[in-house]
Amino acid sequence: MAERIGDYLVRIGVMSEESVRAVLDIQDKEEEPRVFGEIAIELGFIDDSALKRYLDEKAASR
Repeated sequence: MAERIGDYLVRIGVMSEESVRAVLDIQDKEEEPRVFGEIAIELGFIDDSALKRYLDEKAASR
């Protein structure tokens, strides 16, 4: 199974588990679904480069 983005960002030290939970809570409460990375960037937990790093690594592992 592929590593989830929140787990990956915690593992590389970009986000805390608390920040991941905050993003997941927002995802659960919103009527319109949004992706994890979009919310994490909006809240200032990560920047575009962290998201790109995850996506690049995920693409390379396929």
